[in-house]
Amino acid sequence: MLDRRTTLAGIATLPFTLKAALAQTAVDAGLRTVPIGSGAIQVPAVGIGTARRYDNPRGEEQFAPLRATIARFAELGGTVIDTAPSYGRAEEVVGQLVSDLGVRDKLFLATKVGVDTREAGLAQIEQSFRKLRTDRIDLIAVHNLRDVDNQLAILRDLKAAGRIRALGITTSFDGQYEPFEAVMRRQALDTIQVDYALDNRNAADRILPLAQEKGIAVMVNLPFGRDRLFTATRDKPLPDWATEIGAASWAQLFLKYVLSHPSRPIAIPGMAQARYVDDNLAAARGPLPDAALRKRMEHYIDGL
Repeated sequence: MLDRRTTLAGIATLPFTLKAALAQTAVDAGLRTVPIGSGAIQVPAVGIGTARRYDNPRGEEQFAPLRATIARFAELGGTVIDTAPSYGRAEEVVGQLVSDLGVRDKLFLATKVGVDTREAGLAQIEQSFRKLRTDRIDLIAVHNLRDVDNQLAILRDLKAAGRIRALGITTSFDGQYEPFEAVMRRQALDTIQVDYALDNRNAADRILPLAQEKGIAVMVNLPFGRDRLFTATRDKPLPDWATEIGAASWAQLFLKYVLSHPSRPIAIPGMAQARYVDDNLAAARGPLPDAALRKRMEHYIDGL
C-alpha cells in the first residue's frame, strides 16, 4: 500500500499522455453524489474548502497553483467550492480564478453570511455576489449562527427570487451544538456545515443523525482534523484493511470514513495544489466502509 506522499509523487511523474488518459478514465468513472434540498441538486461528495489557503495570494507565483487546482477539480467533475467573507480575500480570489478559467457553469459555489443585523447581512451578501463575479450563488449559509433568524429570512427571499439555490447554517464550535440543533428543528434548511473527522466525532452524536432524519444535506469542514490525522499517521503504512475500501492513501481513507456516515456528508477539505485534487476526489469513487469497518477505523485512530 502507498502513503499519500508516495502516491502523489507517482502521479506527478507519469507521462503526460498517461495522465491525460487517467483523467478521462476518472471522469468516465463518475463521482459519488449527494442530494441538496429536495434532491434536484446533486453534487459530488468531495469539494474544496478555501479557508487559509485562498485568503491572500500575491502575484502569479501564488495564484498559479490555485488556478491549476480549480482547473483540475472542474476537469475531474468536482463542483463544490466553499468559501466565506471571513476567509480573507478567498471570495475575491475564487471569483477571479473561476472567471479566468471560464468554469462557472460547472461549479457549485457556496459562501456564508456572518454579521449581526439585517442591514449588514444584505450588504455583505451583495458584496459576495460582486466578489464571486456571479449573478447566482448556489448556497449561502449563516456562519456560526450569527443573527440566524434575520439572516435566514433574507436568504429565503433570495432563494424565492432565484438568486441562490440553497440555504443553510454552519458552526465550528461544539459549544454551539445545542442552539444549532434548535435551529435545525425549527427552520427549514437545505444544508448544515460542521467539523467532523475520524478523530473528531462529536457531531455524530446528535447533529448528523438529526440532519439525516430531516433530510438536510451535511457539509463537513476539517475532515482531516486540521492535519492532526496526517500527523498521527506520519510514516505509518496503510492498514491492510484499507484495501477493502480501495483507499490508496491516508487522505482517501480519512475522507472515505467521513463520506460513509449514514447522513451522506459532503467533505470539503482544503485543496491548494492540483495533485491533491486527484488524491482527494478518488475518495468519492469505489466502496465506502460499512458500520463494522468504521468501528475498526475509530479503534485504530484512537489507539495512536
